[in-house]
Amino acid sequence: MTEKSIVFFDIDGTLLDHDKKLPQTAKKAIVSLKEQGHEVAIATGRAPFMFVDLREELEIDTFVSYNGQYVVLNGEVLFKNPLDQQALKSLTEYAVSNDDPIVYMDHEDMKANVAHHDYIVESFDSLKIDHFPSHDPLYHQEREIYQSLLFLKDKEETKYEDLYKKFDFIRWHPMSVDVIPAGGSKAIGIEKITRELKIAKENQYAFGDGLNDIEMLSQIPNSVAMGNGHEKVKEAARYVTKDVGEDGILHGLKLVGLLK
Repeated sequence: MTEKSIVFFDIDGTLLDHDKKLPQTAKKAIVSLKEQGHEVAIATGRAPFMFVDLREELEIDTFVSYNGQYVVLNGEVLFKNPLDQQALKSLTEYAVSNDDPIVYMDHEDMKANVAHHDYIVESFDSLKIDHFPSHDPLYHQEREIYQSLLFLKDKEETKYEDLYKKFDFIRWHPMSVDVIPAGGSKAIGIEKITRELKIAKENQYAFGDGLNDIEMLSQIPNSVAMGNGHEKVKEAARYVTKDVGEDGILHGLKLVGLLK
């Protein structure tokens, strides 16, 4: 058997295609990786409760969620990096004054500070998942929140970036940005896992397509951008594979030499 490697996969636009379906070629490729003794993990901006079915289908129990803020290795929590509570309280007050709704997310659930908003509906509809945030404006108080979603139009987050240096704002939808701890990224979560497993850099691989994958793909030598990925993501990666809907995962794994 070849030397053991670890492969990290983003979910949306990487493992899941444009219809939020897992291509059979991707599933078979992951089975093949495991049969060869390689570690397979997920690295996503999603909450843990948003991809339980996918983890069960692929039998994956190691993952980086919330863009690196909640990391699990072999089913056990390895690393947590919650949002600063005081800064989040201040951000909430400012968002309310701007009529910009927020969703608060911990490892178990998510709640919105408004009962209804079209931007929230539109953003979550695009994910095509069974989860939708219910209303609880106090959910962020006295609990660890790993990520928030701020709902506002493109470029409007700049006013928040100037005021809240403890947070990074990463756009994932035309109507929404992720709010994570400043400097937090999938790359940091990945480093926690690879260090614990003692897997050398040259044996680390990652696949992604979105702006929140840039740090991950820049850090990992054997990085692969999906053909459908953002141009900046392709620039950050060592390799570029085919579109997710054109067997991009299988093609990429062959490209880097993990599968024949």
